Amino acid sequence: GHIGVAVVPALAALAEARPDLTGPEALASLVIGYEVAGRAGIALHATVSDYHTSGAWNALGVAAVAARLRRLDEAQLREALGIAEYHGPRSQMMREIATPTMLHDGSGPGALIGLSAAVLAERGFTGAPAITVEAPEVARHWQDLGVFWQSLHQYVKPYPICRWAHAAIDAVRGLCLAHNLGASDIAHVQINSFHYAATLFDGMPDTTSKAQYSLRFAVATFIIHRRIGLEHISGAGLADPAVADMLTRISVTETERHSARFPAGRWADVIITTNDGRVLMSGDVHARGGPEAPMSKQDVEAKYMEFAAPVLGSGRAAAIRDAVLSLDDRDSRFSDLSALLYDPPEASS
Repeated sequence: GHIGVAVVPALAALAEARPDLTGPEALASLVIGYEVAGRAGIALHATVSDYHTSGAWNALGVAAVAARLRRLDEAQLREALGIAEYHGPRSQMMREIATPTMLHDGSGPGALIGLSAAVLAERGFTGAPAITVEAPEVARHWQDLGVFWQSLHQYVKPYPICRWAHAAIDAVRGLCLAHNLGASDIAHVQINSFHYAATLFDGMPDTTSKAQYSLRFAVATFIIHRRIGLEHISGAGLADPAVADMLTRISVTETERHSARFPAGRWADVIITTNDGRVLMSGDVHARGGPEAPMSKQDVEAKYMEFAAPVLGSGRAAAIRDAVLSLDDRDSRFSDLSALLYDPPEASS
């Protein structure tokens, strides 16, 4: 549900007015955002026909975080959730999949609306009751609040690609590592996955957005480079001739058994035919990064440094990592992390 992309920036913004905010309190607020947004998203998709973007439910998660940190009372919290849901961007996800753009799941508007909803509720505005929270038909999705933890069932993406493609990438990764395969060894790759994975961008992308929502391109990129980095989904990576050649040897098919397991799981299987006539089968593979196939703490940290260091510098990236990992210390302050998040102001001339 891409919850973190909305609630983490909201937490950072709200913390600017709370210099005394402790690390544990910040983490507790973050957990609340995940618990509310996760359940609101499940409730939404259980009661409507369209596949909506995550901004819709993340607005409620952000409103809940803001309500806690702004110390809103129960009545104000209810109004904030109602305002957030009413104005939340129920944008149609599959329109963006069909034509990948920089709209990215309505996440930005969802965060904006969630914060605005809390401010409005704090100032006395009222909202329509949030039906994804209060409607009788969604009550079952909220009954395990405080017992089942949504925040422990999220995933970390090892690749900067839509997670719908990850099972196929991981299946190819497993076969390439097990059999020491390079692009020159491969005659054809057959990918079998669920319906939504099969609808991802199919060709050679000309924009970063299309690359992030690709399947064949993502798999071809991994085969060529044994990883997928920022440089592969932007700039010259979008015109890599080796990737373009590999892409012509990859086919994608929707498979009913994989579709039947979505959205509970993101599954795929891959069959690689080698140039020397071998037929290598991955078997059914679930995307890594979630509770079904978790990444290790070391892998998560390495992924973060790989993507952050080129942008922030190794020293600043490492300092942010260490500050984040120390937030569970009772005496920690979120402001110690905040000081590292924002670029210092430019010196006046």
